[in-house]
Amino acid sequence: MVVKVLVVDDSGFFRRRVSEILSADTSIQVVGTATNGKEAIDQALALKPDVITMDYEMPMMDGITAVRHIMQRCPTPVLMFSSLTHEGARVTLDALDAGAVDFLPKNFEDISRNPDKVRQLLCEKVHSISRSNRRVSAYSAPAPAPVAAPSPAPAPAPSSSFSPAPVRSAPAPAPTRSAPASASSPAPKRKAYKLVAIGTSTGGPVALQRVLTQLPANFPAPIVLIQHMPAAFTKAFAERLDKLCNISVKEAEDGDILRPGLALLAPGGKQMMIDGRGAVKILPGDERLNYKPCVDITFGSAAKSYGDKVLAVVLTGMGADGREGARLLKQGGSAIWAQDEASCVIYGMPMAIVKADLADAVYGLDDIGRHLVEACL
Repeated sequence: MVVKVLVVDDSGFFRRRVSEILSADTSIQVVGTATNGKEAIDQALALKPDVITMDYEMPMMDGITAVRHIMQRCPTPVLMFSSLTHEGARVTLDALDAGAVDFLPKNFEDISRNPDKVRQLLCEKVHSISRSNRRVSAYSAPAPAPVAAPSPAPAPAPSSSFSPAPVRSAPAPAPTRSAPASASSPAPKRKAYKLVAIGTSTGGPVALQRVLTQLPANFPAPIVLIQHMPAAFTKAFAERLDKLCNISVKEAEDGDILRPGLALLAPGGKQMMIDGRGAVKILPGDERLNYKPCVDITFGSAAKSYGDKVLAVVLTGMGADGREGARLLKQGGSAIWAQDEASCVIYGMPMAIVKADLADAVYGLDDIGRHLVEACL
């Protein structure tokens, strides 16, 4: 089946280049382009694309506002383009909160120097998120905030459009779904876990936010988070989670010590391992590995260090990262949970766990935080 794509960007060069890259794939058809968020909404309604690629900073209406409207009026998987800066990371996280499925760095140098790599990555992303369309439509689109009618004035700079995160004592409410989650496993039994390890990829930033904001400040187990994300993004993501959650969240550094009520996020571009003393080791990203950070590596080190005292959770994401690490954890007697298909943006990583018969429980996204509290407190 051909994937129909709408390309949105105020740069004529970038619109043409993205359109050329996508059109070179015979299973992708660029059905239209737009130069601002207002045009993007109109084109999305008229053309009904399978995927929309979206820039952030545009005249008339910025990309985040456009995503909110699209998710309300014609939910469609959106792939955001983002700058590799701290502010770009914050804006991208806002876009994911608004309903975008995934993102790619907007790097003109890479397009010039590594066109084949860019082509492969972009086409793979478009194909993968196109398959999330039904779930985005039915489950994942957050309710949009009221937005005034667009004016011809230029959009504000990214820094002015970033909404301050709620205070720690008042986590942001989780978006509601218009359809019920699939049947899930019974509530877990309580156990003295020494570590909770959570791995995720596409759809993970929003999923982690919805899980972690349900945990109390006195959550008794240390937590490690492995999210597939570029190096420039993980610090901003950890800061965002820390503001939203009652527990503390920080980007992991070499030598950090695990402690209750603290979640350590693996830094992008590197690998995170845990030793038997509860210390974190941060290692350079191995070019032979597809994922940096890699869920398998962190899960595997936890299996070696903590035996049967780990509760591992695999959330939404493409591929099968986490399956082999979960296998090691399972062999040691630890517990493995998987997110259910209905609440996933991409049912890849959790599906790999379920198909390998490694899941002790399968839960909907909005139940996982509550069950973590039941299992550990």
